[in-house]
Amino acid sequence: METLKFKTNIKCGGCVAGVTPHLNADEAITNWEVDLQSPDRILTVETDKSAEEVAQVVKQAGFTAEPVQ
Repeated sequence: METLKFKTNIKCGGCVAGVTPHLNADEAITNWEVDLQSPDRILTVETDKSAEEVAQVVKQAGFTAEPVQ
């Protein structure tokens, strides 16, 4: 299990509601949260997936996710 962080364009509670079903439906993602207070709207994900795979799940929800260190 790895913790990955992404800069996103998830800006509000409505956006979080939009991405929630996609992230929750993925069994390889065990926990996640979006820091709406951060200017970069950091998405933190605990998963066995690669950063590219998580970014693809977020993209399917209509948002962008760019891996950060």
